[in-house]
Amino acid sequence: MTTTPVDTQAEKGLAGSGGRPGIALTVIAACQLMVVLDATIVNIALPHIQDALSFSTTDLSWVLSAYTLTFGGLLLLGGRAGDILGRRRVFMAGILIFTFASLLGGFAQEPWHLLAARALQGVGGAIASPTSLALITTTFPEGPERNRAFGVFAAVSAGGGAIGLLAGGMLTEWLDWRWVLFVNVPIGLLIAFLAPRYINESERHPGRFDIAGAATSTLGMAALVYGFIRASENGWKDSLTIGSFVAAVLLLASFALVESRAKEPITPLRMFADRNRSGTYVIMLSLAAAMFGMFFFIVLWVQGVLGYSPIASGLAFLPVTVAIVTGAGLSQRFLPTVGPKPFMVAGSTITGLGLFWLTFIEADSSYVGGVLGPMVLFGFGMGLNFVTLTLTAVSGVAQHEAGAASGLLNATQQVGGSLGLSILVTVFGTASRSEGEKQAADFLATATPEQQAAFLRTKELPAPWSHEVLTSGISTAFVAGVAMVAVALLTAVLVIRVRRSDLEALSGKAGAAGPAA
Repeated sequence: MTTTPVDTQAEKGLAGSGGRPGIALTVIAACQLMVVLDATIVNIALPHIQDALSFSTTDLSWVLSAYTLTFGGLLLLGGRAGDILGRRRVFMAGILIFTFASLLGGFAQEPWHLLAARALQGVGGAIASPTSLALITTTFPEGPERNRAFGVFAAVSAGGGAIGLLAGGMLTEWLDWRWVLFVNVPIGLLIAFLAPRYINESERHPGRFDIAGAATSTLGMAALVYGFIRASENGWKDSLTIGSFVAAVLLLASFALVESRAKEPITPLRMFADRNRSGTYVIMLSLAAAMFGMFFFIVLWVQGVLGYSPIASGLAFLPVTVAIVTGAGLSQRFLPTVGPKPFMVAGSTITGLGLFWLTFIEADSSYVGGVLGPMVLFGFGMGLNFVTLTLTAVSGVAQHEAGAASGLLNATQQVGGSLGLSILVTVFGTASRSEGEKQAADFLATATPEQQAAFLRTKELPAPWSHEVLTSGISTAFVAGVAMVAVALLTAVLVIRVRRSDLEALSGKAGAAGPAA
């Protein structure tokens, strides 16, 4: 039987032990699940972490940001490393770094111990995640088989955040907050053990590492996110806020200049020449911004207003996971028939409607009446988009640039989430301060002398006044989230175009070299 170039390339990615693509996909998906859910698994444990390590409220936010910023900022370099050094080798290195950092974080005794470990986790995730996606492109031939693999990978990527919230609640309530980090250790070691047995090494492509590009992009995004977080607490006229934004502009401009002149950039600008791929990155950035904000604020609301325990808070997000997986499965099944654009438009529309519904949340809303319906709608829309965006972003890319392309896709998701959350937190802070002034006046007018003294000492309003402040800030933040989703929808409508070659490639009818996006 004649072997096509695609078949030959696919065989290079399979293990020598019988070539079991199912096990290879399980190993790759397990890695992605581990690094994605780690962005949210600590959310529910944050109050326990604050008490145990004496974090200030301001510094506590960096337990999340230290991970997502290093993860998103170094993903491009991680993808390039896989192309140059060999994807399986880099994949395993990233897993081991991530595992070691998780162990260190679990034993943290001081705030800086945990922040350093979280940053190191981000480094390991940035090395492993883009390489895992690139391994799919070299393990499975283009067409239905690769579509199914991407469907599994995208469902894991999309549902990882919600699964992390559920797992974090269970581990925090049943064991201890440290287990949200310790749990990664046995999983990481198992992945590192199975990888060399079921995934062969990819071909190495000589090249150089674009350290300047990685440094300017990571530091630039960190400065931008810090600027928004600082503004939410100290205002827009604060000198550090202004300085952070100035530094972000200079660093990101330097990044663009470095990439335009580098012989081997981590972000080849020619990847943006295809309007479908460029539009895909914009859509992913916008949707991830809204998704990170939705998870973060709903966790605050169900614990702060409804009084849910950690495990109850995690279980509250289970319907979101089901909705995401359902949407991902539906898009994976019908994508070859209708093409990517209808799913991008429908998914963005449904996501926006779910988020718009959440803007009507009130302090006396119930879980079923206030958040369940919109969360399910939001999750289903996200599920429709994730498979479609993943396929459009990486299909048709040359093999030696698959790591860079997948790294850019993952980077837009993580950086978009970090940046979007910082913007929504800024909106939340402004709205909640305004509402807090109104509620404080109302409280002081009716409070007893003892209650007034307690408020002047702690500066914290008791329930139900505090519930009104929190809910007002959250509902206003969701309005900004709707605007982010609107950007994704407009991009899907105005930028994305579907060609006959797209549908043929997705159906497995196109030639090996035919582009899919």
